Amino acid sequence: MQATNTLVDNVSLQQLLQQDPLFVFALASECTHEFDQADKLFIGIGKVNAAYHLTKRIAEKRPNLIINLGSAGSNDLERGTVVCCNRFIQRDMDVRPLGFEKYETPLSGQAPVLEYGLQAAGLPMGICGTGDSFEIGHVTSDYNVIDMEAYPLAWIAQQENIPFLCLKYISDGADGKAAEDWQIAVHLAAAALKETIVRLGGDNQ
Repeated sequence: MQATNTLVDNVSLQQLLQQDPLFVFALASECTHEFDQADKLFIGIGKVNAAYHLTKRIAEKRPNLIINLGSAGSNDLERGTVVCCNRFIQRDMDVRPLGFEKYETPLSGQAPVLEYGLQAAGLPMGICGTGDSFEIGHVTSDYNVIDMEAYPLAWIAQQENIPFLCLKYISDGADGKAAEDWQIAVHLAAAALKETIVRLGGDNQ
């Protein structure tokens, strides 16, 4: 199924959710007991970990749907919000001194903004900026969701032509209080994300 820029209706999304999707988390603390019966993959923190562990898993057992769940920062979206992302930026990729666009991977043929993923009815949409840093001074309007793993997950799913759904729980404001806020809110993420999955039709998890 080609999911690039695809608006998926509720019936189609429900069908995908019933096909034993692979739930991808950075950390077990973002999962807790809410997803005990689900097929889960913990990839660790950062883009390299994310790319390695998802690629390895696909080689071992190809999923019908990849769902990335986790916490993220935003100074635009209200904390406690679950947001769906299907546009992704490598926020730490900047090779403008060599004549490339900001966020563009040199010589890749890839646009600075990766557009791939499913939309979920009723959820706000976000642009996810992925990078290997915990952002505490977010100022740009280029993206409004900040994480450390989603871009390579979306890119690999696109390369493998696997449907991809990315849902993020806004845990902090990506500001000076982000570290303190994240440590508290991350434990609330699993319950909110599970409730969202059930509402979207994945009540078999």
